[in-house]
Amino acid sequence: MGEESPKPASTPTGAVFLSYASEDVGAAQRICEALRIAGIQVWLDQSELRGGDAWDQSIREQLQACALFIPIISANAHSRTEGYFRLEWKLAVDRSHRMAPDQAFLLPVVIDDTPKTDKRIPERFRELQWSRLPGGDVPSAFVERVRRLLAPDPSHVATATLSPAQPVLTATLAVGRTFSRPQRALPALVAVIVLGAAAYFAVDMLSKHAALPPTPSPAPATAGQTDFSPPPHSIAVLPFVNMSGDKEQEYFSDGLTEEILNSLARINELQVSARTSSFSFKGKDVKIGTIARELNVASILEGSVRRAGNTVRVTAQLNNAVTGFHLWSQTYDRDLSNVLQLQAEIANAVANVLKITLLGDVAEKIEMGGTRNPAAFDAYLRGSMAYRTNWPPAPGLDEKDWQAALDGYTEAIRLDSNYALAYADRSIALSSFTGDPEGRWPTAATLTQAQADARKAIGLAPSLGVGHEALAIYFETSLVFRDALEEYERAVALTPGDSRILRHYGFFATLMAKTEPGLAAARRSVVLDPLNVANHISLGQSLFVARRYGEAIAALKEAKILAPGNPVVSEWLGYAYYVSGDFQSAREACEPKHAGENGALLCLAIIYDKLGEHPKAEEMLGKFRAFAGDSAAVLYAMVYAEWGDSARALDWLRTAMRLRDPLLAAVKTAPPLDPLRREPRFQAIERELKFPE
Repeated sequence: MGEESPKPASTPTGAVFLSYASEDVGAAQRICEALRIAGIQVWLDQSELRGGDAWDQSIREQLQACALFIPIISANAHSRTEGYFRLEWKLAVDRSHRMAPDQAFLLPVVIDDTPKTDKRIPERFRELQWSRLPGGDVPSAFVERVRRLLAPDPSHVATATLSPAQPVLTATLAVGRTFSRPQRALPALVAVIVLGAAAYFAVDMLSKHAALPPTPSPAPATAGQTDFSPPPHSIAVLPFVNMSGDKEQEYFSDGLTEEILNSLARINELQVSARTSSFSFKGKDVKIGTIARELNVASILEGSVRRAGNTVRVTAQLNNAVTGFHLWSQTYDRDLSNVLQLQAEIANAVANVLKITLLGDVAEKIEMGGTRNPAAFDAYLRGSMAYRTNWPPAPGLDEKDWQAALDGYTEAIRLDSNYALAYADRSIALSSFTGDPEGRWPTAATLTQAQADARKAIGLAPSLGVGHEALAIYFETSLVFRDALEEYERAVALTPGDSRILRHYGFFATLMAKTEPGLAAARRSVVLDPLNVANHISLGQSLFVARRYGEAIAALKEAKILAPGNPVVSEWLGYAYYVSGDFQSAREACEPKHAGENGALLCLAIIYDKLGEHPKAEEMLGKFRAFAGDSAAVLYAMVYAEWGDSARALDWLRTAMRLRDPLLAAVKTAPPLDPLRREPRFQAIERELKFPE
């Protein structure tokens, strides 16, 4: 309800009470309309009577009668040091203190980038997780969540307002795999994403030049208990607590946790939530049941790590997330040379407790590709930590961070020349890294080493999924698309529970016109890693390439809820709107305030032309070419194709062929190139690229 709004009539019992600063009335109306369309009663009075005893009595009555209080948080609310809405907030907080701790009542929403650290927002609201509804746009997931919170069955409101839970979807940034570049390199080559071309090659470049938001915290809890029915053999592994007394050992406790998680993921009979989602709860005081609902898992494994030299004590505890009961716990004291055996023991114990019938030798699967050399294991974890520091890449990180990852993997290999995992991960890092001083694609020497490492990993451990993923990435970067597809398919077959492999394969398969298996993999990656925005973006990309534009827009809107300030999402939305014929929405999405500064240039170059503003379109393309040079040849081809200049588009594609541009993977299916598909020159290029049939 607005600050100016007395309530001449009582609020219906069970209604939702909207409280907002008057400057946010537009957003409040949009939220109100979305809820009312769904049959939810909403109190949103905009009468002019302000203050006085009648207003005070009325407001208290409505706050006592309403079932759910939704304060709308914004920069406008922050700027208002005084207002009637602040009294509404105070009264709502006071009422919440009189409620049972498991009674859902407060549901804060934020409609812009107002931070949770804002001291002008009541502390009670800041204790809760916020639903992000940019500009008041309401996704179906939020409406469903409100409906569940209002369910008359008391069992449907068991989650307290203090607990974050069922997502309106949250996650981290970065799509598929990408190339990191020195700071001077092409910052916005990520614009290829919005054009439907080999997106995962370019996200890093944007992220190094655009301030991206941190991984959002999980969204507020849904109240449902009885409707929580996760897969019975599903589990999340929370970050084990570092008990070593040395913050410098954090890399080790996190790394060991991830190795345990990966060990469990190799059990095909078990569904394991991926690292990004599980680690999003690190350092947060969140109930086990809430986490389980966020990740849709039946069990939670947590624990601690205490390291002293080459010995380690690991305490692990397994909980049933549905009943809340403790299922199993064990403390292990091991020498680091036995860490592989430790991982196998924990995985076997979890499988036994969950009554999983294991097929094959689990220990053999878990130990495959690993090392028994403590120093090599430590170096590998350090390399992995450095790689994750860049994944998703953060603004300001440069070549030295990637070099630290390569150094860690190289040291691990020096200490154990049979360490297959280290070879595989170094290969992926090399294929994603450029030594070119101009910041273009990986050099021939870099790719040669990447191929050798991938083949070495497979030679040492033929059934290691990440080894085949590494070789697939090498082939893809080298434009050997048939072999890339075969290796991706092997990787998925060997490791069907790896969310990253599924994401990489899903989008690549869609680019290669293997639409249904590609989309299935993309959707599966979201199931396994629901709080990872990269997976949601990749699904939107895949749907875009598959020309399912309505579904792509819906998926990208969900991604925008997870990361409202993510420019990559905005650019993708811009192009999805564009191909759907909604040019004004496309223009708004692609404006620099939403999209990345450079990514917006190509986006607007296409849209301005469609809006009849070709001189502005030329200006945008010229600015992009001023810093990108010839290395964005495929992107220029797409722009000229959309402008109807087939000759220049085909010239740029021929330039891309000469440069061996990895973005040529998009030629087979990218929608912006559709105007060229009947051209003989285009068909000749397709034949040269030897795409899979």
